[in-house]
Amino acid sequence: METGSGQDTGPVAGEPVWIGLPPGLLRMRRLLLVVWLGLIALALALLLGVFAGPVWAACALLPLAVIAWGWVMLGRNWASWRYAERADDLLISRGVLWREETVVPYGRMQLVEVTSGPVERHFGLASVQLHTAAAATDATIPGLEPAEAERLRDRLTELGEARSAGL
Repeated sequence: METGSGQDTGPVAGEPVWIGLPPGLLRMRRLLLVVWLGLIALALALLLGVFAGPVWAACALLPLAVIAWGWVMLGRNWASWRYAERADDLLISRGVLWREETVVPYGRMQLVEVTSGPVERHFGLASVQLHTAAAATDATIPGLEPAEAERLRDRLTELGEARSAGL
């Protein structure tokens, strides 16, 4: 069972140890939601208030309702993301309504990248992107702390080289 810390309560024999995403990713996404939709609500209220009258300006409440709905949905989506390192592959699981689990064998990895855009850097986050020979199995783990992203990149690269040497 998933806890609020993003870590599982304990491993069950034979089950992978799942690791959740850090809460910084959720904070970043929620802040972006509030800023962008808040600006849209403000602009809509001003435009409708000036050109259509104050009664129509109440339509600007719609983006505020979307903020409330999006706040909850972002939390559910964030809680659904997790990954696990197994002996021969990496598992990435995500999704609320449609669960998606990606299995990336270490021996099939061709490139492991750590990326961090300006907003991610501001929040102290980085993403790990895995590239394989088959484009359909490329995978990304977003919003990791930079130290964890680098550790994961180094470990996956090391395991990928060891597994591909045996092919």
